[in-house]
Amino acid sequence: MLSTITVAQNNYPQDYFRSPLDIPLILSGTFAELRSNHFHSGLDIKTQQRIGLNVYASAGGFVSRIKVSHYGYGKALYITHPNGYTTVYAHLHKFSPDIEAYVKKHQYEKESFQIELFPSADELKIEKGQIVALSGNTGGSGGPHLHYEIRDKTERPINPMLFGIDIRDSINPLIYSIYAYPMDENSFINQSNSKTKLRLIPIESGDYVVESIEAIGNIGFGIETIDRQNLAANKNGVYNIQTFVNGSKIFELDFSRFSFSETKHLNRLIDYEHYKTQKSRVQKLFNQNNPLSLYKDVLNDGVLSIKDSTHSVYKIKVGDFKSNNTWATINIKGQKLDSVKGETKKITPYYISANEATNLKKGKVSVDFFKDTFYEDFYLDFDVKNDTLILHEDIIPTKKSFKVSYDVSAYSDKDKSKLYIAKLIGYKKFPAYSSTKKTGNVLTTYSKTLGEFALATDTISPTITPINFKKGQWLSNFRFLKIKIDDEISGISNYRATVNGKWILMEYDYKTKTLTHDFNDGMITETKNNLKLIVTDNVGNNSTFETVFYRK
Repeated sequence: MLSTITVAQNNYPQDYFRSPLDIPLILSGTFAELRSNHFHSGLDIKTQQRIGLNVYASAGGFVSRIKVSHYGYGKALYITHPNGYTTVYAHLHKFSPDIEAYVKKHQYEKESFQIELFPSADELKIEKGQIVALSGNTGGSGGPHLHYEIRDKTERPINPMLFGIDIRDSINPLIYSIYAYPMDENSFINQSNSKTKLRLIPIESGDYVVESIEAIGNIGFGIETIDRQNLAANKNGVYNIQTFVNGSKIFELDFSRFSFSETKHLNRLIDYEHYKTQKSRVQKLFNQNNPLSLYKDVLNDGVLSIKDSTHSVYKIKVGDFKSNNTWATINIKGQKLDSVKGETKKITPYYISANEATNLKKGKVSVDFFKDTFYEDFYLDFDVKNDTLILHEDIIPTKKSFKVSYDVSAYSDKDKSKLYIAKLIGYKKFPAYSSTKKTGNVLTTYSKTLGEFALATDTISPTITPINFKKGQWLSNFRFLKIKIDDEISGISNYRATVNGKWILMEYDYKTKTLTHDFNDGMITETKNNLKLIVTDNVGNNSTFETVFYRK
């Protein structure tokens, strides 16, 4: 395996890209790590639990894209290099002065904090090692860090460690659990037709053996595994998984690169039902009509065909980027069984054929599954009780969104204006707003997850609370103006702030529910200033806050 990795590394320039930070690189997230509904597309580099570290351009080039958003990457910078690669720097606190000025100019022109810009090659040229930003915690970041990517000409993210970005790692991956799966009704493992957890036994070498099993028919395996680096305790993703039967390789997962268009198929790679019910990710070491490009050298979809009176040795090799490897060995005895325990499958009136479109309707509610919404056929639980739609459990992965529609013609116009479709979350069935479109008397939402939905009402306007000032206060020595905004039911949709009738930029941090204006923008020049802030929620309720402050 070492030679395979070395060859792969030599396909990428080794001395072209420098580190984006000038501190020892310690990771909180690895490339292609399993995340909710996607593979992680870069390295998450720790920034010593603080914001404000200098972020350096890994190579010369030009800023080709800048995106500022409330969620996701937060403040993100994209630099395209002459060799065709693009580096990405995300969750930034702020940009370097020239880039910051460029961004704010366009934010004020468009009167929007959220913005996406595509500068030309001549506008923002960058030299290798130039400070381009300060590290931060913006967007969906769960703590201060730098998200760093390298993408190729087709926008495919590639593991930055393939380019020589080095991380200290001499620790072998860990295996938490292994499961065996009967692939059809005629296949059995230890007299059971159900998924079976196998007893994992660590041995002195650091590898594992699994208690021998008896099986017959077509079976596959799944693994729960993580990697760790030397300087951090984070549970990270592994780089490579291979499986062997009697010494011959039959399956490989190679996490060196992927495309964004396929990242959704992670939910087919993992045992999705197990993840939703047990909160841990078991990677299936077999391919069930999954188009992921991560699969390599797959024979018979990675499935073993076990015959009576045979003996097979199945091995799993888990590796990290530095070729630290952990092995698990399973001895399989082919045994035709006289009495077996079959799995009872629930049958409902609603059978979903994955390759066909399906419309379901009951009362005022309808559901549209488009062709290829699912990976396989299955029996669906479907019912409508009052305004609650019961749409199976969220244990079946989807390839794309489906549509849920409610006819609300029976409601008054006043009530209709406050209605939205909610996804019911958790055992308490908390109604979480699902982006709802109103067309006449029909409310529509799209979802990528099954579960329960309901009509919900929001009649309460957002709240607006000044944080660091009071009405009539002199703010001459203040750098920032801070206001907290909140909406507990449907959530904040938009906001608009003006001073003396002119729009001002206010950055929104949804994690702290805070709006912040930087007086250094130079937009507020009067002594007496009339501030007006309008905040609107997702249903259309709005609140207006007005006050006066002074500066000189």
